[in-house]
Amino acid sequence: MFLGSIFTSVWTDRLWFKSVDYSGVFTTVLVTRTVLFVVMGVLFGAFVVGNVYLAWRLRPSGLPARNDDPAARYRQTLGPIIRPVLIVLGVVLTAFAGSVAASHWDTYQMWAHGTSFGQKDPQFHKDIGFYVFDYPWLRFLTSFSFAMIVIAVLATVFMHYVFGGIRFAGRGPSFTRAAQVHLSILIGIGVLLRALSYWLDRFGLAVGSSSLFDGIGYTDAHARIPARNILIGIAIVCALLLFAAAVIRSWVLPAISLGLLLLTSILIGGIWPFVMQSFQVKPSEPDKEGPYIARNIEATRDAYGVADTKVEQYTAKTSLTPSELTKSAESRVSTRLLDPTLIAPAFEQLQQVRGYYTVQDTLDVDRYKLDGTNQPQDIIIAAREINLDGLQDSQRNWANDHTVYTHGYGVIAARGNKRGSQGEPVWVEKDIPPVGDLKLTTPPRIYFGEKTPSYSIVGQPKGKAPVEVDIPRGGESGDDPKANATQNTYDGKGGVPIGNVFNKLLYTFKFAEPNIFLSSRVNSSSKILYDRQPRDRVKKVAPWLTVDGDTYPAVVDGRVVWIVDAYTTSNSYPYSQHSSLREATDDTLTQGQSQAALPTDQVNYMRNSVKAVVDAYDGTVKLYQWDTKDPVLKTWMKVFPDVVTPKSEIKQSLMEHLRYPVDLFKVQRYILREYHVTDAQTFYEGGERWKVPEDPAGSSSSLQPPYYLTVARPGETDPKFSLTTVYLPNSRQNLASFVSVNSEATSSDYGTMQILQLPSDTQLDGPSQIANRFSSDKGVTQALLQFRQSDAQVLNGNLLTLPVGDGLLYVQPVYIRRSAAEGTYPVLQFVAATFGEDVGFGQTLDEALRVALGLEPGSAPTDDSGAAPPPSSGDDTGDSKAKTTSQYLADASKAYNDAQDALKKGDLATYQSKINQMNDLIEKAQDALKK
Repeated sequence: MFLGSIFTSVWTDRLWFKSVDYSGVFTTVLVTRTVLFVVMGVLFGAFVVGNVYLAWRLRPSGLPARNDDPAARYRQTLGPIIRPVLIVLGVVLTAFAGSVAASHWDTYQMWAHGTSFGQKDPQFHKDIGFYVFDYPWLRFLTSFSFAMIVIAVLATVFMHYVFGGIRFAGRGPSFTRAAQVHLSILIGIGVLLRALSYWLDRFGLAVGSSSLFDGIGYTDAHARIPARNILIGIAIVCALLLFAAAVIRSWVLPAISLGLLLLTSILIGGIWPFVMQSFQVKPSEPDKEGPYIARNIEATRDAYGVADTKVEQYTAKTSLTPSELTKSAESRVSTRLLDPTLIAPAFEQLQQVRGYYTVQDTLDVDRYKLDGTNQPQDIIIAAREINLDGLQDSQRNWANDHTVYTHGYGVIAARGNKRGSQGEPVWVEKDIPPVGDLKLTTPPRIYFGEKTPSYSIVGQPKGKAPVEVDIPRGGESGDDPKANATQNTYDGKGGVPIGNVFNKLLYTFKFAEPNIFLSSRVNSSSKILYDRQPRDRVKKVAPWLTVDGDTYPAVVDGRVVWIVDAYTTSNSYPYSQHSSLREATDDTLTQGQSQAALPTDQVNYMRNSVKAVVDAYDGTVKLYQWDTKDPVLKTWMKVFPDVVTPKSEIKQSLMEHLRYPVDLFKVQRYILREYHVTDAQTFYEGGERWKVPEDPAGSSSSLQPPYYLTVARPGETDPKFSLTTVYLPNSRQNLASFVSVNSEATSSDYGTMQILQLPSDTQLDGPSQIANRFSSDKGVTQALLQFRQSDAQVLNGNLLTLPVGDGLLYVQPVYIRRSAAEGTYPVLQFVAATFGEDVGFGQTLDEALRVALGLEPGSAPTDDSGAAPPPSSGDDTGDSKAKTTSQYLADASKAYNDAQDALKKGDLATYQSKINQMNDLIEKAQDALKK
């Protein structure tokens, strides 16, 4: 059964890789693992068993059977069965060691095909490729060999003891000549391996971690590395003395040398560095560690791809003139208001069509050229996927789950910056069959997606009626799925043929499902589709890549495809700071979700080297080279030739939908909290460290995610699709900086990261403070009161930060969900905005911003200077001195009545403006009363 399960797993993997045209990957990995298993496992097992057998052959003859000898009982037991015991021991050790070695197939391949980085580390002057490719494999070989020696020594000592080569009598153990020679040679080899380990330890310091920074520090350079050099020499001398013990009949010199090695490792390897660190480095740590901190900063910024980040001092002003407001209209018009985390229920309820379709809980942001223009616009897009949980209980059976409801259909897309008259999305692609602007030219069936069933069996012979539900029509009809839909038969090239008896049996065992073998639905034309999630397919065909957690659908050349960003990573880049991918990418959107798992969670080098595309219909996987300079990718392209397609072959139609990956940006954001500082002294002091703000709309411990937005950065005239985030000072809540990276793959400065750093004395509110201001503003509170008092639910959307007019604008969409009953969904009703001190609230961003700036809704500049007219305060004469307290209160009352009239009409902009006037007039009335 065990061997059968292994065969089933391997053979079905072979069939799967063949179906996606990646047989070379399967063969390379299988051959490498097999060779390592056999060679390393047999070497380990043969070495240990050979030494045990040698100890048995060297046993002294004619040992007397003494009752007080505890070894006699073992001797009597093992003697008759020694050969079977040795065979079993050899098999067990071979299997164990071979499995360990096979799991390091990728480490071996990187060592065998390593590529030069063209950069040398500042301490040992070795190419960085030595640390990334050579060091891990050499370290594994050393550890593997040392473990082999240790087990061999222990097993040999036991065998010599049992069969009389070692006896305990008098003051200590006594050895036969054969046992002494045997053990001295074994231990000598082990000490030589320890010398090799000391040599590697020096390089390990360059990729090691410490409490202050990663890499070699002052104590490492001046104590630990010299100590390792001394220990190498002592270990070699000790090994030579042990070998000499094979000639001379004395353990004195070897014992002295081993004691000297142990004592030296404690004094020189432990105490000396401790004393230097405590009494020489700590009192002057900034000065001593300064040059090494500088190395760490430079290496870390290089390793994470943030060395070219542009940091600009930015004094964000908090007011705009009407002229500036008009000039900034283009960037504001393109601002995405639909929140991908809240709008999914609206997509489902309005475009689900049938209960067995669904979309992801968090939708995706992409951009398309609409309305015949060349300017891409932000849209929210989702694939309409199959959802078996949406079927009625009476419809749930094996045939329906795996042969009838096999695929989703089409995509749903809405404009990111517009809302319908009732707050609903404005569609650019909808319905089944699809209607819209995305130009789907082929049947957009979704057989491969993020919510597809574990497996489906598809395909029918010619002339046989199709059974797969395809395009829904008419009304629901209960138990009969065919009554309300047309049927289709899959004709794509994806999937594994299971028409023959052998393949049926294989997949019957693989999925533990006898219906696969017994059902008449499985015929000579059948294929089985499995491993259908795009991320899983990419990880399977390229196991050396780390896959981004955010996969998104796109319409490219009329077909629906999934775009997957993939990374090459390492944890052996010298001097670079290690970080946890899971910790760095954790935010509101990933709470409770399983993120991309790394070969090791700790990395200190990361590149977005591959853009992968998975066809939603036939599951075809295409890997495109993206980072043409990455040595790690070049190494893997040597291991798997012809697997990665050159970047030059990416079509323009696909290039338009590629974007800067979100997980890479999160990791870079995590690193730049500290490493935006490039001065070693400032870095050590830690006063300029930043933090990522908590998400005002999430739980108290979740971080605000980055947002894809189309914005015009300062100094740029055209808005660009960007990935954005903000930072706070480490112990405060006001804003420290705004960060954006150009996410347009077709742009010449794609990937250029810009940090707009605010002066330390600037008190511009951060996201939590802005959210608090929105929730406590009188105008906003009164406008939402009617909803909160009813059964409606008020949902705050993502809080966006936008650079506008040399300042920073905060925008938050507000959604209303009428009730928690089935079939309801959030609708975008209002927009809150602030630019400076005042809050604006309206049904559009333009209305909200004008109110926030104290401008009448729809007002425009009236003079050439562009100066803003003074905000209306209800004072028609303009002579504030002529008014009394009672007149101010009368005007305030009128403004309040006007506000209530506007609220009844649904004119939120006028309502907010009048409320602000009322508040100003009340303050003036108070001032007049004091006078």
